[in-house]
Amino acid sequence: MIVFNTIVLLLIDFYIYKALRATRIRWVASPLFPKIWWGYSLLLTVCIFVSIYVSIPLMFRSIILVAFFLTFISKFTFILILLADDIRRGGLWLKRLLIPKKKQIAPAEDSDASLPEKPVKGISRSQFLTKAGILVAAAPLAPLGWGVISGAYDYRVRREKLYLPNLPSAFHGMKIGQLSDVHSGSFYNKTAVQGGVDLLLAEKPDVVFFTGDLVNYLASEMRDYQDIFTKVRAPLGVFSTLGNHDYGDYHFGPEPSAAKAKNLQDVKDTHKVMGWDLLLNENRKLKVGNDEIGIIGVENWGTGRFPKHGRLEQALQGTAEMPVKLLLSHDPSHWRAEVLARPDVDVMFAGHTHGMQFGVRVGNVKWSPAQYIYKEWAGLYRQGQQQLYVNTGFGFLGYPGRVGILPEITVFELIRGEKPSRKNA
Repeated sequence: MIVFNTIVLLLIDFYIYKALRATRIRWVASPLFPKIWWGYSLLLTVCIFVSIYVSIPLMFRSIILVAFFLTFISKFTFILILLADDIRRGGLWLKRLLIPKKKQIAPAEDSDASLPEKPVKGISRSQFLTKAGILVAAAPLAPLGWGVISGAYDYRVRREKLYLPNLPSAFHGMKIGQLSDVHSGSFYNKTAVQGGVDLLLAEKPDVVFFTGDLVNYLASEMRDYQDIFTKVRAPLGVFSTLGNHDYGDYHFGPEPSAAKAKNLQDVKDTHKVMGWDLLLNENRKLKVGNDEIGIIGVENWGTGRFPKHGRLEQALQGTAEMPVKLLLSHDPSHWRAEVLARPDVDVMFAGHTHGMQFGVRVGNVKWSPAQYIYKEWAGLYRQGQQQLYVNTGFGFLGYPGRVGILPEITVFELIRGEKPSRKNA
């Protein structure tokens, strides 16, 4: 697959290169241009293979990933414009082929059947589109580059009040902190990560939830960051669950193997070493004085191609008498697929979407391509008496940055009672 993708990318390079060389742009006509163009493509291809098959420092791997991502986005944008022009030119060629010249009535630019097109006012339409394509292709570089420089570790604390009519009085005002989607294998700045953890601890939460995806692929990715996340502690405990990336499927494949099983056990052991209570289709009673509520945690369960290890009914066993049940489940698609059928689950805490690390989230206004995949993708949702909160993640994956959808630390306050209406608010 890697070899096939490399061939496709090199064909795209060749297609764009030929289009650029056909223009009258001075720097493209320079003898140095082919060396720079193909030298960069070759170097980037080699670096991608090295980052996949050779163990190199995370910083260098991240630099390679940034270069590849920005290059791919720019070339993909450019090639769409080139294809549109080639389709247009192909239509003109077909028209000239099928319709006799005497019957053709066309503007002066298209009146000559020969190719390439004659310049009109100093530039042909194809040259104009090619040059415009260069500008359009360069446009994403600024925001995406800024998203790497500024957005990747620009942690933001988001606050929510959760109104629960059956909440025992001892839990009124309790603060819950939530982290999700750490993806430690993507980090390259320990100081910045420590800053994010410090932001959470400064909120002094009574309890902390972690809703999955501690790593990208391997448990070893936590080696450099375990000491930082060990500091995530709370008086009533830290409760965690697993996400789709924690099972090793993306590295070892979907089939069982001894190496894959060991890696998963190492991930589980990492939670234990950090002092986090990993809930694997089970529950805990959280007690304050004589009152108690239920903390339920399921393994990853997602619709579509994502693994379904979660066993909700198993996790809920023994919780019938608990007045409030708080569920940790990584994938928000689990909410509509199974959780809404269990009205005794009051709130589900999820992550997974990252808000696609791109979009707009200002006040009540939010947009991201994630919304075309997930009905619930960021923030608080309510249906009947049940609530879902989707955390857009602490870390990043793929694109090593964030634009508009910044890394999130969520702090909830539990409120005993009904949510006031807007008239009474």
